[in-house]
Amino acid sequence: MPALNIFPYGLADALVLEMPETTWRTSVSDLKSMYSAIQKDAFPDTMTIQLGDEKLVYEKRVWTLDGEQKGLRYGENPDQPAALYALKEGALTCGGLSWRGPGNGVVSALTEAQMVQAGKHPGKTNLTDIDNGVNILQYLTERPAALIMKHNNPCGAAWTRDGVAAALTRAYWCDRIAAFGGAVVVNRPFTREAAEIVAASYFEVVAAPAFEEGVITALKSRKNLRIMELPGLGRLEEFTRSAFLDIKSLADGGVIVQKSFVNRILTDEDFSPVTARRPGREEMADLRFAWAVEAGVTSNSVIFARDGATLAIGTGEQDRVGCVELAVHKAHTKYADALAFRKYNLSLYELKQKAVRDPVFQETLDHVNSRTQQARGGLAGSALVSDGFFPFRDGVDVAIAAGVTAIAQPGGSLRDAEVVAACDEAGVAMVFTGQRSFKH
Repeated sequence: MPALNIFPYGLADALVLEMPETTWRTSVSDLKSMYSAIQKDAFPDTMTIQLGDEKLVYEKRVWTLDGEQKGLRYGENPDQPAALYALKEGALTCGGLSWRGPGNGVVSALTEAQMVQAGKHPGKTNLTDIDNGVNILQYLTERPAALIMKHNNPCGAAWTRDGVAAALTRAYWCDRIAAFGGAVVVNRPFTREAAEIVAASYFEVVAAPAFEEGVITALKSRKNLRIMELPGLGRLEEFTRSAFLDIKSLADGGVIVQKSFVNRILTDEDFSPVTARRPGREEMADLRFAWAVEAGVTSNSVIFARDGATLAIGTGEQDRVGCVELAVHKAHTKYADALAFRKYNLSLYELKQKAVRDPVFQETLDHVNSRTQQARGGLAGSALVSDGFFPFRDGVDVAIAAGVTAIAQPGGSLRDAEVVAACDEAGVAMVFTGQRSFKH
């Protein structure tokens, strides 16, 4: 009878639980089953929010699937019942802003017909991943664009004039590792070529404004894949300048309401150049692309991009220079992994494991690492955006050393002059957005 140590980090004498192997196997089975269970929610059919004299009425969304009425599968975790509400009545006029009213739903308007294949019908995280994709794609409407969302952050993003399949391919190779189990969200009809990319890997969700003939049949071969046809993904330009009521719940039951983030950088001219060298046309395009993606990335964050695709996304860090360093490390890791996988059909981690025991694989690993260093992790000639200002020049110096040639950031630091000087010393272009893009 094996001993199961539930304190694996040096606290073995605190508690060692003796458990028969048959019980242990049953427990594992129970753990797996919780992910397939459906949480019945007790939330009401309507929800009303009154702000002064103005009232917003929301309606709970449920769907009839397999002959049974179902709401959200569960919330962020399997033991959290959850409900989706869509705005049904009411409108805001406060602040003289353009607020989104009823009839503008994309994810919240999801119908049974649009849930082309429910798979394990969606829970909260599936829908919020798609929704954050909407949040980003509203600023990328002029070209076919593809996102792979994971844990409510993009792990790969790209736009191109060559079609949605090309954009999805580039988004996938931005971070092949993190793309596993992600949600694919695109702003153009899904093509056969795009479906082949999905079939070659594992994804949880595909959401598109439409699907070309025969594509859905091909996608349905993945029985647990959630396939969603959301027409609103094809008309997101209607959202670009409007706001919605953003509601944040506090742990004590309180609530903070705010106007949602609205990106002010919609053209190259919206940037404010501050260095001796202005960004070139391609650099400016990459800065604008990356700033659009930044709207959906958890702060503190930075994004490296080149040729309309992300190279590395640093998310959720507490210090800005650390975020840049993390993103540089990720870029090198993902670049090496892509080399290993494309040439040897091995992940970087599998290659490292084999290299421990086999000199031939060690030589292969050395070659991959050498090529990665020569290419500087793919960051040479890249553009960088930062969702907040640089409080010191250290983050900029790290980015420049990594190969960046153009940077966009909000500006407003007490040390802006030092940061701009760091760019001028290196011949790097910098522009200010005049707007912070924090997302908490």
